[in-house]
Amino acid sequence: MKALLGMFALIAVCGVCALEAKGQAPSVDTGRKPVLVELFTAEGCSTCPPAEAMALKMEQQVLPGADVIVLEEHVDYWNQYGWIDPFSSGEWTERQRDYVSKLADKSPYTPEMVVDGQTQFVGNNGREAQQAIEKAVREPETNITVAEGKQDPKDSADFEVSVGELEGNTSGDTAEVWLAVTEDGLHSSVTRGENAGHVLNHAAVLRSLHKIGVAQAKGDKTSFAADARVKFKSDWKRENLRVVVFVQEKKSRKILGAISTKVAG
Repeated sequence: MKALLGMFALIAVCGVCALEAKGQAPSVDTGRKPVLVELFTAEGCSTCPPAEAMALKMEQQVLPGADVIVLEEHVDYWNQYGWIDPFSSGEWTERQRDYVSKLADKSPYTPEMVVDGQTQFVGNNGREAQQAIEKAVREPETNITVAEGKQDPKDSADFEVSVGELEGNTSGDTAEVWLAVTEDGLHSSVTRGENAGHVLNHAAVLRSLHKIGVAQAKGDKTSFAADARVKFKSDWKRENLRVVVFVQEKKSRKILGAISTKVAG
């Protein structure tokens, strides 16, 4: 416990360092529970780069029992303060607002970290991140598999998604299956706003997010299976893309399971 707390403290201290772009290895069975960490951030926010650095370290480090999957979601409400974040989207702002309504916060803010859809806190707080991940690891896990199928070398790929029997689900809630695309290696030279004069490097930037179906809580070994076609925009670098699939309850926002895999080049 002390070693883990010390590691998170080190992450927080080193958070002021620039992020290094990285590519994660394809998903394998590590014996660790996938934990989805969503970071709501913005290039116009001066306190966000340390939080992004901490999230990256969490994803890179081998944490006891946890396989951390990060979604870096750039909100758009900072765009009115002098710098327009090229990776921002009103969709991610709405997603954050949905969490705010469910988790009883007063209003959206950055940086905000949400772990497995259930625990939120200021995104550069290493102690709270540790506690939230430890809690998430103890929760039941719904197994998900993803296999890449037919590819179009220009703009798309097919993925076979399978969700096992739902574990830890809430009676009467709806288990939605979501497919996200993230991109590593992105950066900006910021010329205005709170981060003016700085080069900001990012990893796991959320590029797209779509619901691909609903898992059925019927006690079956397979609660959902489908082929999903993913469209890639021309300015996305395919070698830096990952596909993340997760199951999330519509009402509670709880993440029941998640998986991340690298897109074939």
